[in-house]
Amino acid sequence: MVAVKKSSARRKPAESAKAASARERETSAPASGSEAGAQLQQTPGPRPAVSARDYDKALEKLHIELVQLQEWVQHHGLKVCIVFEGRDGAGKGGTIKALTERVSPRVFRVVALPAPTEREKSQMYVQRYVQHLPAAGEVVIFDRSWYNRAGVERVMGFCTEQQSKDFLAIVPAFEKAIVASGVILLKYWLEVSPEEQTRRLTDRIEDGRKLWKLSPMDLKSYSRWYDYSRARDEMFKASDTPWAPWFAVHSDDKRRARLNVIQHVLRSIPYEALPREKVVLPKRQKRGDYQETDYPFRFIPEIY
Repeated sequence: MVAVKKSSARRKPAESAKAASARERETSAPASGSEAGAQLQQTPGPRPAVSARDYDKALEKLHIELVQLQEWVQHHGLKVCIVFEGRDGAGKGGTIKALTERVSPRVFRVVALPAPTEREKSQMYVQRYVQHLPAAGEVVIFDRSWYNRAGVERVMGFCTEQQSKDFLAIVPAFEKAIVASGVILLKYWLEVSPEEQTRRLTDRIEDGRKLWKLSPMDLKSYSRWYDYSRARDEMFKASDTPWAPWFAVHSDDKRRARLNVIQHVLRSIPYEALPREKVVLPKRQKRGDYQETDYPFRFIPEIY
């Protein structure tokens, strides 16, 4: 059975979102980048996989909490930015889908940018991301983010080594400015094992429903596991800061990872369930002189 914990932040409604978020990060974040790297390597002991039944029950409860969080974000004009990073096949897309499937896409906005255009390549690197940062009452979720420069661009040679180092030098100040503007910034790294990544990418090859998830870039990056490991380690050392720490997630068990991420998001943003009036459906109007139409509607074939 998967237990769903209530958000501890809900017991302190008077505390500001920014202050409580900082307090949560101070207690959860590693003290330094090197310590983060050490923690990332820790592998949890053998645990039974989360069953579909337990997952659905736990996810339903978390979805109710997310709807309450959504209303709180809108009511108080909070600005929330959630960054998801990780190797191909780490489970970013599935985690984001679980996080957003029961909330409004007008509040929880997912940003997954394509390759930059020629114009965007000529801009300051972070410029194309800044325009997508949240306004009041929004939760913006980045499916990969400005950290492309520290990961895929660096490993695959889409930027120079100096450009990557320059990015790592400025990103702490960039994120400090984001947080100083009132944005609650949460960064998650989904860590998958080599064996599980192989299993998932093989599944994409063999399952026609998942072929769209497999790109030539995925195949090239698959062979460069340790290049990505080195890039990840340097990224953590440079950008795991007190104001914008990295939170690592073991993601070999997709269901457990999704539940843990959603729970962590809920714990990181103080909120309360807003009072609501009881909803009662009004009476439907009487037919009056209306007659059912004989218009020949084109109903689709009922094959199933």
